[in-house]
Amino acid sequence: MRLVVQNDKSSPNGAAVGWRGRAAGGSRVRGAVAVLAAAAIAAGCAPSGTGASGPAHPTPSRQPLKAPPPATTPGPHAGNTPDTHAKKFKSAQSALAARAAAAKRWGLSRIPLTPPPPPATKPRITTREGFEVDGHEALGLPPVFTTVPTKQRVVFLTIDDGAEKDPVFLRMMDDLQVPYTAFLSDYVIKDDYGYFKRMQRSGVTLNNHTLHHPYLPALSYRRQQYEICGMQEVIEERFGKPALLFRPPFGNYDRDSLRAAKSCGIKYVPLWNEEVFVDHWEYREWDQKIRSGDIVLTHFRGREDWKGTMPDMIRRFLNKVTAEGYAVARLEDYL
Repeated sequence: MRLVVQNDKSSPNGAAVGWRGRAAGGSRVRGAVAVLAAAAIAAGCAPSGTGASGPAHPTPSRQPLKAPPPATTPGPHAGNTPDTHAKKFKSAQSALAARAAAAKRWGLSRIPLTPPPPPATKPRITTREGFEVDGHEALGLPPVFTTVPTKQRVVFLTIDDGAEKDPVFLRMMDDLQVPYTAFLSDYVIKDDYGYFKRMQRSGVTLNNHTLHHPYLPALSYRRQQYEICGMQEVIEERFGKPALLFRPPFGNYDRDSLRAAKSCGIKYVPLWNEEVFVDHWEYREWDQKIRSGDIVLTHFRGREDWKGTMPDMIRRFLNKVTAEGYAVARLEDYL
């Protein structure tokens, strides 16, 4: 059986308890196998143009009048009047001014770039070479990937676990309108589900990071299924619907992990290509460069664990990706 091991900086936190808090049954751990099997592959970086902040909104259609005079019949460019252009220009200027003001408030070096509209045809997501498990394709297991295949100059921000609950971070992300995806573990979010409900209301998708953040390959299939499916129940009960994305703790998994994830309704297993901290970046690729479509990992952490706050980390993240010409897009829009 193939085991895939990543380099997550978090540490496991306690043994699992029962389903929804009851004592859990199941097999005892028979022993952990830790074989590093992640290959570093340098992905290509393709240039792309700039785009609008979202899908274009067509001019609402007009109901035709009966026998309209020829001079008033709407033509193919009816909406492109000088007045319409002026309004669009003024709206764009206002939006840019608002983004500039937000960037200044939060101490950014540059105004974050607006992401282009997501592709109408979603890219085909496959498992990265070296990240497969035995029978991966034949069993129809969720793809494991670190980068989304796209030529758009975008990256995706993902944040794990939920330990730090900084209200300033929520205000900052709302103000800057920066999309991100959260992967949550119940043992660290259960003291304040409301914090993540607020996050969800702002458009953030809440995904699965297991109940107790264990090292999955050390567990039996049933125990792994309990960890993943149990977190699916928490997400559905607390936030309205189960997750489609799952990130294994520490990035470590085996075939049983992916089999269990599939049985719980998981469709994708996104890992990461870079990790950002308050004071530095870490890279998976040998040349230590960001590429189009890269998934960036960070954690819900504060001064107890870092040399700064989550807003400090976001400043480092945004200053770098913006300086290198990347916008931050929403991961789920590309899946």
